[in-house]
Amino acid sequence: MKKTEKANVGFLVKVFIKNHDNINDGNVREKCGSLSSYVGIATNFILFVIKIIVGTLAGSVAIAGDAFNNLSDAGSSIISLFSFKMSTKPADKNHPFGHARIEYISSSLVAVVILFIGFELLKSSIEKILNPIAITFSAIMVIALVVSIILKLWLYYFNKRLGAYIDSILMEATAADSLSDVLATSAVLLSIIISYFTGVNLDGYMGVIVSAFIMYSGIKVLKETINNIMGRAPSKELINKIESFIQGYEGVMGIHDLVVHDYGPQHCFASLHVEVDANADILESHDLIDNIERDMLIDHGIHLVIHLDPIVTDDPFVKEMKDLTKKIVSEIDRSLSIHDFRIVKGKAHKNLIFDVLMTEQCKLKEKTIQDEIIKRIKEIDMELYAVITIDRSFVSTPSKKLIK
Repeated sequence: MKKTEKANVGFLVKVFIKNHDNINDGNVREKCGSLSSYVGIATNFILFVIKIIVGTLAGSVAIAGDAFNNLSDAGSSIISLFSFKMSTKPADKNHPFGHARIEYISSSLVAVVILFIGFELLKSSIEKILNPIAITFSAIMVIALVVSIILKLWLYYFNKRLGAYIDSILMEATAADSLSDVLATSAVLLSIIISYFTGVNLDGYMGVIVSAFIMYSGIKVLKETINNIMGRAPSKELINKIESFIQGYEGVMGIHDLVVHDYGPQHCFASLHVEVDANADILESHDLIDNIERDMLIDHGIHLVIHLDPIVTDDPFVKEMKDLTKKIVSEIDRSLSIHDFRIVKGKAHKNLIFDVLMTEQCKLKEKTIQDEIIKRIKEIDMELYAVITIDRSFVSTPSKKLIK
């Protein structure tokens, strides 16, 4: 966590949360989430009461709809409060990886509530367009909307900053909803001012715009949470963080086959292969792996499982065949690369065993790549037999069984 992020976390967090700097502590994270929820409940309920009174007196469906949007936001904050408390429950027999994904499920519920409110407002707004009713303009109405915009803008920055601080998709979603509320309320305020000076009743039309903002926010949140529940690919930032951390250890010659599993905030598991010198003492190499796994958990909260790959560095024949194979693979497609190269000498064949990593840039079929590599290696020496595993999108596809 950057120092600037810690310094800007907010006055409320520093006052109400003890040891707020220790974000790897589940209790601190739960308290940050609960604080956000309590602030959201109080702010949105106050805005609901103000707007429903003003909207009813003025006869504005847009203001009344905006009021119920605030009420739905208060309900979403209650869901968030429940979510943060449930997500900190320890692992049990039926949930060995903990309950942190409850946060994703709660975000989906929040999105559904947002979509429902937006749809209901859309129906009311269309009805208001078909049967317009004059709006009673007052200074109190304008003041109420301006106050709402200011509070919602503050709530957006509060949740945005705190969500980034504890890496919470639920709070990021809450922040995005607050920003859409700022735009929606601004649209309502603009319509009232235009109606007052021109006499054109835009209330129903602005209600449609407000409902569009609300539903867009709900769809965006739902899409984000569904991706997390289904299991999205790890971000480039996370991959770079893991790779740079491991490669910083003396004795690590390379890494590959990184797979990341996300079981919710602070419940990240990853597995990968780490290459070490085959001539190094096995106990020292094992100790190196243990240190990396322990340090990664302490420093970044990521549970690592590392497979140790010994690499032969002093065999001229192995080096020659590896360089030759690299050349063949790169000639087939420049985006291809190899790893885990080793040689097993059988009675009738010399088995070149290696993995080929395919990136998204490569458009060739896996079988085409395998067949072409085998063909070219055979052309060099009939006794050379390639045993290839294709790595693509964290899936390994062996070409054939190893021939003894």
